[in-house]
Amino acid sequence: MSEQLEKTYVWDPVVRVLHWTLVIAFFTAFGLGKFGPDIMTLHFYAGYTVAAIVVLRVLWGFFGFYTARFSNFVKGPGKVVAYARTLPSKQPSRSYGHNPVGALFVVGVLVVLAMQVASGLLSDPEDYVNVGPLAQYVSSDISRKALSLHEPLSFLLLAMVIGHIAAILWYKRRKGENLVTPMITGYAELPPEKVPHHS
Repeated sequence: MSEQLEKTYVWDPVVRVLHWTLVIAFFTAFGLGKFGPDIMTLHFYAGYTVAAIVVLRVLWGFFGFYTARFSNFVKGPGKVVAYARTLPSKQPSRSYGHNPVGALFVVGVLVVLAMQVASGLLSDPEDYVNVGPLAQYVSSDISRKALSLHEPLSFLLLAMVIGHIAAILWYKRRKGENLVTPMITGYAELPPEKVPHHS
């Protein structure tokens, strides 16, 4: 018997706009950081955009729509492990919002993005041009440490993005679930029993 699915509102406009704006801002910052120009003004602006997105997403995680709130999707280790065991199955997950493993990624990427932004704000490459706006308020040791972390963190974020894309492809090919369209339209096809009653 086929599964009964209903068109369900999952992702609000704030989450969707922040998600796709972050995609653009991250790859812009990454590309400018790796390939120039030498004067990093545009790289800084892209970094400021990432910083604003992180702040807004954290705030939305407390005050936003049901599926955006950390209290509704961050789960304990038991539920994370239990969900992870279902990943090899061909059975669709049909999660209403982030699943427990996806929640780990969301929190993890926000933490790493915050670290990346902080390292950029505090960095001083001693070229008198591309100095982070907060570098003047910390010691030179901290500025050098921030600079040494900035590039490795960018590659860690790139690896996380690649992992995210791989997960989307896995869900599509293995479980037959399209995770991209709901992040564009806001709607997903879900069984009614998967949708909690909320105000």
